Parts: sequence; C-alpha cells; structure tokens
Amino acid sequence: MNDESLESTPAPDPRNKLNDLTGREWLYALRSVITTRYPTSGAESYAHELRRIHPSPKPPQLLAELVRFFTKTGGHVLDPFAGVGGTLLACALEGRTAVGVDLAQRYADCYAEVCTTLDLPRLPFVVGDARRLTEYPEVTARLFDLILTDPPYAQMQAKEKTGEHKKRGRSAATPFTDFDADLGNLDYWDFLRELRAVLVQALGLLKPYGHLVLFTKDLQPTPAHHNMLHADIVQELRNVAGLTFRGYRIWHDQSQNLYPFGYPFAFVSNQVHQFILIFRWTPTEGE
Repeated sequence: MNDESLESTPAPDPRNKLNDLTGREWLYALRSVITTRYPTSGAESYAHELRRIHPSPKPPQLLAELVRFFTKTGGHVLDPFAGVGGTLLACALEGRTAVGVDLAQRYADCYAEVCTTLDLPRLPFVVGDARRLTEYPEVTARLFDLILTDPPYAQMQAKEKTGEHKKRGRSAATPFTDFDADLGNLDYWDFLRELRAVLVQALGLLKPYGHLVLFTKDLQPTPAHHNMLHADIVQELRNVAGLTFRGYRIWHDQSQNLYPFGYPFAFVSNQVHQFILIFRWTPTEGE
C-alpha cells in the first residue's frame, strides 16, 4: 500500500483486528523513535506534580499512544508493575479497561488522587505482588488484550548515585520501595529470572495474538558485563514458548537533564532514551 492509497482510506480497514487506526494513523505509529517533551506542570502534565513521587512515572500521553495501537476501543489491559497508574490513566483516556498491580499502597493512593484531580474513572488497582497475579480476582476475571508495563530496571534506582549526580548533591538512592519482594531491589541476574517468571504467569492471562509491551533502560556498562538490559530481557524471554519478539521502539525523552559525565577524562553516555520492547503471544495448542 503506497502513501496515496493510505490517503484514500480514512476509515479503518475492516480486516484490522488489532486496533481502530486508519492506514495513515498506522503508518505514523510505525516510526521507530518517539521523541517527546511532555509538560511537567499545568493541565497538560496530567498531574505530574502528584505522580512524581514515583522515581520513574511514565507519561499517560505516551502510554495512550501504545494503547491505541495495540488494542481496540473497549480493550482490556494488564499492568503488573503499575507504579502510580500511568497505564490505567491512559486506558481511561482511551476508552479501555485495565487492571494494575503494585506492591506499594502509597502508589495506589497517589493513583486515586490523580484520578480525582483529572476527573477520570478509577480502574482496578490491586496492592499486591506481581508474582501472585493469579490469586487476585480482579486480574483473573477475564483475559487481557494487552500487557503494558514498566518494570524496575534491576537495581538501577536502588543504588547510590555516583559521579556527576554525587557532585550535585543527588547521590541518594531512589528505590521504588523497600520491600524484599520488589524486583527493583534484586541484582541484575536475579531480576531477569524473576521478571521472566512474572511475565510467563501474566501471559497465561493474555488472549491469543495479544501483545506484551514493556519499557526498559540500559545500565552503564562495566568491565564485567555490557549491561544492555534491553538485550538481556529479549534473550531471557525469547525461549518462552509461544512468545515472539517483534522489535522495539525507542522513546527519546527530551525533558531529561544532561550532565557532563566523565568530563574531562572519559566518555560516559547520557541515556535520555528508553526501549519499548514488543512481543506477540501465540500460545501453542494445549496451553
């Protein structure tokens, strides 16, 4: 289909079982890099001043874009690492339903306050452990069309900051929670194993041909390992039966501050991007 034919199809193709997008909208959604500078104050920030109690709150506007592509109106979405409810906010904005799960009561309380502030419906938010998804009636009530989540990035947030952050008085660790069950408090390799276990359980709650979409960010390399977490997550999940890696999109967040890491001695990258990893679920017969 060429560009001209996309222009002539303003309505969604009736063969499109994935979403409600027209050909033009679908084309735009295929760009591999998403560059944003979402406001962090005012009405267009979607109560960022409240959501910022989380070390890494995702913008509901960005999550809404993913929800629109990977579900139809009325679709049902699971977020097993809900944080302050960015996925749930996006679903409310886009006419989808969702269930979020997170360990922290304070994040659930924050989500409730944000819903009140934005006058959005509160979707089910379970304060619980993502390792125990099948124990929660809200989660098991019906199958999901999409799993959209932003899990911890191993111990990235739980470690004390060094270098330029320390010089600027920002060396304190900012863990998501202090719970032992928090995947963000595990070391790199334990994190990967536990993440796989959570997602394998979640896939049992996903409709055939649904998608798993998750955010991640690489750590700085060390002499011992490259620390490309996005690659190691793909490697960890690639042998899950029925799960196919479909590629990734890169989110370039222009609101991130730049620091002169390594100056004047060595190259140290400012990582102002995150990977959005995309998998498709096609369970084998009998699963």
